[in-house]
Amino acid sequence: MLPLLASLPILLAIILMVVVMWPAKKVMPLAWLLAVIIAATAWQMPVDWIAGASIFGALSGFNILVIVFGALLLMNTLKNSGAIKTINATFNGISPDRRVQVVIIAFLFGAFIEGAAGFGTPAALAAPLMVGLGFPPLAAASVALIANSAPVSFGAVGTPIIGGVNAVLDISAAELAGIGLWAAIPHSIAALIVPVVVVGVMVRFFGENRSWKDLGPAVPFAVFAGATFAVPYILIAAFIGPELPSLLGGLIGLGISIPAARAGFLVPKDTWEFANRSKWDSAWVGVKELLPTEEELEQAKTQKMSDLPISPMKAWTPYILVSAILVFTRVIGPLQSFLSGLTITIPDILGTGLTFNFAWAYLPGTVGFMLVAIICIPLLNFGSQAKDTWIATFKQIIPAAIALFFAVGMVQVMLNSGNYPGATVDGMMVALSGAAASLFGGIWPIFSPFIGNLGAFMSGSNTVSNILFSAFQEGVAIEAGIATTVIGGAQVAGAAAGNMICVHNVVAACTTVGVLGMEGRVIRINLIPSLVYTLMVGVIAFIGVGIV
Repeated sequence: MLPLLASLPILLAIILMVVVMWPAKKVMPLAWLLAVIIAATAWQMPVDWIAGASIFGALSGFNILVIVFGALLLMNTLKNSGAIKTINATFNGISPDRRVQVVIIAFLFGAFIEGAAGFGTPAALAAPLMVGLGFPPLAAASVALIANSAPVSFGAVGTPIIGGVNAVLDISAAELAGIGLWAAIPHSIAALIVPVVVVGVMVRFFGENRSWKDLGPAVPFAVFAGATFAVPYILIAAFIGPELPSLLGGLIGLGISIPAARAGFLVPKDTWEFANRSKWDSAWVGVKELLPTEEELEQAKTQKMSDLPISPMKAWTPYILVSAILVFTRVIGPLQSFLSGLTITIPDILGTGLTFNFAWAYLPGTVGFMLVAIICIPLLNFGSQAKDTWIATFKQIIPAAIALFFAVGMVQVMLNSGNYPGATVDGMMVALSGAAASLFGGIWPIFSPFIGNLGAFMSGSNTVSNILFSAFQEGVAIEAGIATTVIGGAQVAGAAAGNMICVHNVVAACTTVGVLGMEGRVIRINLIPSLVYTLMVGVIAFIGVGIV
């Protein structure tokens, strides 16, 4: 009975967003309220713990909101300064084909940013960039999230494994490396397929013909680009460790794929473009001010670089700075320790022991996006419009704040429902997982990644999912007599697949491209790729436990 009750807030959120198509800002307060009622009655969770967990969740949601605000601010700055026109022109110089552009930006550039920063940053950065190039905002949000899957397990310089798995399991360095390798194996296979899926979703749901046929000519380049990422990715995971597979895989992939696209290698002969904007579904657009005009896009296709008001070097400097800052602050140990140590702490919220730390100098939203947006004021001669841009950005994120505060608040109530003094039963999340383990014991390797997916869907983070369920997964593996490294890898990889559909990331991506309220559509589009990805991980894990 308890597992069924624990599932109700999740089911309510899914039904209202995916089926009824309500926006997250309306759904998540209701889901939070249901979680509170169930926690207070069925779990006997004290009021002070419910309030403390909710406040802690809202504060944790603020961390995500800072990243969203920074990414949106940078995008607005580039658009209002005119720099986005130059960026459009440079991408048209690589290839005017949208199928090639989406692979390079959403998959490879997104992988590089994931490796450097993680925590929702890639979609928040890549999706607005695609909108600036003329992609429908809803398409940009959806494909950016799907693309950000294989790189996630090694995001933020290996945080999901080093800071997630290693934080809760007392294991050797060799065992940790083994978990990383068994996460990388299914991811490296998926990396050959994900770019194809990204292009397929784009042409099928957002193309003029709405046809899978438009995917065919782009498959060779998509697979090639996936391979330029997957090969270094698996080699680095196997022989170096979990810190750098996504970061270096994305960088190497960009270094190979961009020159190849310029040279026309495996690029489709016929250029594919979106339909005229007058034919777009109104749900694709959202905040029209974020979109370049069709006249601007046409100019970008023919305009000479020498005629542009802002040079390519200046226009790309903000993205170069963001990437460099995120890499340096994550890779250079002493700098990372110094910046992450600069925190604002709210200890022991309402006596629960829950402590919130705001690492203001380390978050990508502050040290990356906002800092660069400030630098852009003199760099792009943007002083006169800067104030209006900041104010407009604040207004844009208000609906996202409502959704995020209640979404993370709900998760924290569910997580802590069994942690208060005197609790006699496991918490709501543990109850859900335990029921799944009992139900699928014989085929646990196949089902194991779905627990990771669920954890990421609820918490919005691969790292948090690993913290929640790594010990549980290890216990099930030991009891079943199967390899703990394989099951640990399945947990990590499954959680990465959950990032495509988790409410936090979907809200963040939709906000940065101006389609907040369309979260249900994005989840509906991304749900099947997420589940198929997770099933593939499970099948590989099932094979793996027979080998190890």
